[in-house]
Amino acid sequence: MAKNRSQLKIVVLGDSNVGKTSLLNRFVKSEFSQNYKATIGADFMSKEIIIDEKHISLQVWDTAGQERFQSLGATFYRGADACILVYDITSKNSFDSIISWKQEFLNQCGPRQPETFPFIVLGNKCDLEKDRVVSIAKSNQWAKDHELPLIETSAKDDVRIQDAFVEVSRMAMKREIKEPVIRPAALKINEKPKAQVKKCC
Repeated sequence: MAKNRSQLKIVVLGDSNVGKTSLLNRFVKSEFSQNYKATIGADFMSKEIIIDEKHISLQVWDTAGQERFQSLGATFYRGADACILVYDITSKNSFDSIISWKQEFLNQCGPRQPETFPFIVLGNKCDLEKDRVVSIAKSNQWAKDHELPLIETSAKDDVRIQDAFVEVSRMAMKREIKEPVIRPAALKINEKPKAQVKKCC
């Protein structure tokens, strides 16, 4: 991989119907549909972005919010560089579930130094202001108390979607610089193992 190119894996979590798939489709494909079906297990999309003149290849994982699929978490969370936690501003339950999703991710993923792992919270569906039940004041205070960055978004109206993904990517890149990932040495396919010298008594 070229020195000016990085690859990041981002996992998107939250209750069912908060708009995770809609966020990904808006970010990756610039599309929005009212007819998305519930995600089964997990799926991912890829997109190339440029941050500070550096090419970043994002692999964004869209995970199911239903409880019956949560046991698959460890498989899909492994190797993540950042996590986006999503709630629906018209659903108090989805907002109250954010910390549970964060804790489940940490339990399943087991990142090194979890206290510095990059999380960002998105309050989606801000286009539905008339149906809002999670006030801006409440969510901002909550985010401050939990030391989590929070951005309100709308997949339908394309509000701050790009900003959110760029911000979480920046967070992941900064952490990668401070805490470089130690990867096992690559094995050459045609390389033969060195013969062991047998010692005679």
